[in-house]
Amino acid sequence: MSTLQLRNVKKIYDNKVVAVHDFNLDVADKEFIVFVGPSGCGKSTTLRMIAGLEDISEGEVLIDGEVVNDLQPKDRGIAMVFQNYALYPHMTVFENMAFSLRLKRPKLSQDEIYERVVNAAEILGIKEYLTRKPRALSGGQRQRVAIGRAMVRESKVFLMDEPLSNLDAKLRNQMRAEIILLRQKIDSTFIYVTHDQTEAMTLGDRIVIMKDGFIQQVGTPQEVFDEPRNLFVASFIGAPQMNFFDARLVKDSKGYTVEVDGKKIPIKGRKLELLKEKNIESQNIKLGIRPEHFVLSEKTDASIEVKVTVNEMMGSEIHVHGETMSNPKVIVRIPTVSLNEGKYLDQFTVGSEISVSFDSKVVHLFDENGLNILFAEEKVADIEVEEKPVDSNEATEDTKEEIKESKK
Repeated sequence: MSTLQLRNVKKIYDNKVVAVHDFNLDVADKEFIVFVGPSGCGKSTTLRMIAGLEDISEGEVLIDGEVVNDLQPKDRGIAMVFQNYALYPHMTVFENMAFSLRLKRPKLSQDEIYERVVNAAEILGIKEYLTRKPRALSGGQRQRVAIGRAMVRESKVFLMDEPLSNLDAKLRNQMRAEIILLRQKIDSTFIYVTHDQTEAMTLGDRIVIMKDGFIQQVGTPQEVFDEPRNLFVASFIGAPQMNFFDARLVKDSKGYTVEVDGKKIPIKGRKLELLKEKNIESQNIKLGIRPEHFVLSEKTDASIEVKVTVNEMMGSEIHVHGETMSNPKVIVRIPTVSLNEGKYLDQFTVGSEISVSFDSKVVHLFDENGLNILFAEEKVADIEVEEKPVDSNEATEDTKEEIKESKK
């Protein structure tokens, strides 16, 4: 069993900068949790507090019900994979992976160390590289070694701090798939930090979205995509990001309509039911529409006219950038399969105008405070900080800390 709880955890640096505010989270046994957010949001600082590499200013961290605030990193039953691999260049792959096992108390036999390292290497597909030094490996192979070093410790909780950020796009995709397969072979709890929403959406059982040290939303990938609690989550999750329009929600005897760009669009489906259930009154709103939810249409009373400013050919789809009456920056994602064959971009020349429509079942409605009218439960705290919080030390410092702690 490997549960993790964070209770009112807070991090304040010596210069009074608050990096993490009142962080609360329960992580179930064998759950894969992803912390995601922009640089400086506090995600890596939170991970380092769990690991014991950062002191906790307030609150408690519990692993399997035990408060570990005062325990050394080596005594917490955790294993950490760092962003820059943190491999020892003078050691072979085998020696890197076996390093922490040789320090383990009670002492392990040479046979047991050999068996653990070889088994991990076989799972990760690096058995043939055990006699090589890190400099003779590719980036992806080095990352497998770093993961293998954590695996052999058979820890309760695996912590991964942006482990794929140093890899190229193709290798990131490959390693992402390998982490998913690895997770199926290891019965452990995972906490994974990234700024890449694709990693978050594909890897996590649940996602913790952070901004300026605050949790903005916790949910499954589908929940945060379909039901973002506020404008930040809505704009952060999804690529290209969601479009936002100044609009007005109007309640009348027939139901609800949205007035946008001089058009009146009736709300339908589940969102109409929720508006009625909550008895939402007429108000000015931000209307959110994802680029993929627009479809090309004839010019009608319900269509929106977009003046094309940029077009991007992405292969299977085209991203058309443009402007409307209420939004100077709109993106429409159009599958090329829906277009006439031939020169696709010729249909979206700069300066031309296209008409698009959308299904009101998929719109998102945000109030003047930036909260989702239908799904937000309460206002996310908005506290001014003296300066943008930082994600603490570089991974090179982590390596020094790891060696220091292992000698204690």
